[in-house]
Amino acid sequence: MGWPSRPDNWRDGARPGQQAFVDVAKAISRFEPVTVGADPELVSQARAALPPEVEVVGIPQDDSWFRDTGPLFLVREGADGREVAGVDWEFNAWGGLYGDYSKDVKIASAILEREGIPCIPGPMILEGGSVHMDGEGTLLTTAECLLHPNRNPGLSQAEIEARLMAFLGVTRVIWLPRGLVADTDTNGHVDNIACFARPGVVVLAWSDDAEDPQYERSREALAVLEAAVDARGRRLEVVKLPQGPAMHYREEETASIERAGAGEMDRVAGTRLAGAYINFYICNGGVVMPGWGIPDADARAKVVLQEVFPDREVVQVYTREILLGGGNVHCITQQQPLGKPAAMGGLAISAL
Repeated sequence: MGWPSRPDNWRDGARPGQQAFVDVAKAISRFEPVTVGADPELVSQARAALPPEVEVVGIPQDDSWFRDTGPLFLVREGADGREVAGVDWEFNAWGGLYGDYSKDVKIASAILEREGIPCIPGPMILEGGSVHMDGEGTLLTTAECLLHPNRNPGLSQAEIEARLMAFLGVTRVIWLPRGLVADTDTNGHVDNIACFARPGVVVLAWSDDAEDPQYERSREALAVLEAAVDARGRRLEVVKLPQGPAMHYREEETASIERAGAGEMDRVAGTRLAGAYINFYICNGGVVMPGWGIPDADARAKVVLQEVFPDREVVQVYTREILLGGGNVHCITQQQPLGKPAAMGGLAISAL
């Protein structure tokens, strides 16, 4: 995880956002080790705020979305055990959302260097939240994001698929048309609308309100998923995760955010928030999911996820402050599998 501080994205000097990050880190640390990377001058601040079981290290950053700026880890099982490597994709701040992202482009390589894990440069712009994988060769994404002209305008859909297959080991890519309504920060990242609970089972953000623009998006995604087969030839089971009511920025939540530069994202009161319960993190034995402080909707979503993950404890954390910054639990976390550093001579991925 990172440590939020950017004044043109986080309100009140990022203090409310930092507290939400602390709450998420505490919840995850019940199940597995957590490391928080803070900008070097903020390491002492993060160390004082976080519990002692959470490791704090210095990692220069522009913002704290380590799902998108961190590495995507690869694993290979062999006779001598599991080997691990990481892909460092190109990054352009979500198509130019921020003017300065010179630190963020180095986060993935910094994490891999610190962990002693081989770094494989990925040959296109890709954020981790724009893809979801089942670990058995199937990848979910959205055309709204990966085919957006602000990412890789020189690449066709087929060329993007070829890179995903070559560098992530997948053999089947399922393209949803669009992401969550109002997800303009990421141009429709898949982690805000659908994800694998396990191979063969996809959880989908769902709305039964025909007046809500999410209603149409959820149904078009469902049609794609029900027609698809995964890399093993299985039809997908789709679990509908009900969305709560539409939420919007409040005046008091935007007043203290610094104005962004020309052409960059501004937080404006009254704008709809891209809030999705599906933006959760799967832990070793647990699931940490967002909550909005809307009792009925929060409880209903938690019940559904507990049914999806009967062998895991589902923990709900109030994360509206993270949502105000443009993401949620999945967006601020990046899992690292255990294993020894991969022997790079066995990775034949240099053709592209």
